[in-house]
Amino acid sequence: MVRGVILSYLIQDLKYDVMNETSAKSIWEILTSKYLTKIVENCLHLKRRLYHFQLKGGISNSDHIDNYTTLLTDLINLDVVIEDEDKVLILLSSLPNERYEIFVLTLINVKTSLSYSEVTTTLVNLELRKKDNEYSTSDTSAVILAARGSNPNQRRGNQ
Repeated sequence: MVRGVILSYLIQDLKYDVMNETSAKSIWEILTSKYLTKIVENCLHLKRRLYHFQLKGGISNSDHIDNYTTLLTDLINLDVVIEDEDKVLILLSSLPNERYEIFVLTLINVKTSLSYSEVTTTLVNLELRKKDNEYSTSDTSAVILAARGSNPNQRRGNQ
């Protein structure tokens, strides 16, 4: 009976590996020996990716957080427990110093403890504020040029 239950949950390719086995125990041992090592290797690979995780150029903070959350979810699915404080520190360490040093130092020095959701929300809000500032700066530049009598859309020869 247990043998039948195990076989019913296996995909066709896996069933071929164990179809001649008569006991649930022997099926389980074959599957464990064949696939458990891959799970351990996968877990180590994911942990390595986590500890080397860095913000790539041209990627938004939101996409960076999505990639990080996906990596964390993959580890959670392998029963890896990562404390909230460690999640926060790894995420903050993944940000380049030249662009985020003041942000990171402010977060670390102002709070006695940081939650993952708090940091991700703050990071997304930082990105939104930067976009708003860039948009308002470009609008201001266009207004100043218009006030001078220049059209930023014209070429120099057409003025």
